[in-house]
Amino acid sequence: MPVMSKLPDEFGYVVLTGVASWFLVGFMAHKVSKARREYGVEYPTMYSDEEPMFNCIQRAHQNTLEVYPSYLFFLTFAGLQYPRTATGFGLLWIASRCSFASGYYTGDPKKRHRGIYGVPVFLGLMGMTISFAAHQLDWV
Repeated sequence: MPVMSKLPDEFGYVVLTGVASWFLVGFMAHKVSKARREYGVEYPTMYSDEEPMFNCIQRAHQNTLEVYPSYLFFLTFAGLQYPRTATGFGLLWIASRCSFASGYYTGDPKKRHRGIYGVPVFLGLMGMTISFAAHQLDWV
């Protein structure tokens, strides 16, 4: 018998966490757009040979976009079985990306490691997603 026949009552928290993450990505995109004007980096150029500060701002956004689809996938499916825990982990992931970006925005790429606590959070969402799948398949 599958774990669920309908969405959990608290799944709305998971949805709101996904919405909050969209604002994070939007803020980061705004920072890149502003940096393009400030440092004179025209589209479609992704990175600058002359402006390492622009590259740091762009890279913080790009790296977040690289993991964002997986984050949303894991958040959604983890939230189907563990809505409160997934919400907490999802919010921690957002906070870690803020720490990551603020470190990058200093111009010193090594300071991006301020957001390293997002790695175990991300793995936790992945683990909850795997647990959800195992329950759906009646493996546990």
